[in-house]
Amino acid sequence: MSGLKQFILQHPRLAAWLVLAVGMVVILIWSARDVGLLPAQWIALIVATIGLAGLCVWIISWEDEEQEDE
Repeated sequence: MSGLKQFILQHPRLAAWLVLAVGMVVILIWSARDVGLLPAQWIALIVATIGLAGLCVWIISWEDEEQEDE
């Protein structure tokens, strides 16, 4: 457990990306489970969702950088 805390404290953005990506992928799978997508389509959607989660964390971090400059 202390290893997890250490990782989160050392890499907060990476940890946020991981948590957000997992949540978004779970929501994607749950909401699109009856659509009948092909495996390649699932992979593409999951990869795009993980990338989107990374972009969200990156955009949110802009505000942190502005506060550090002040």
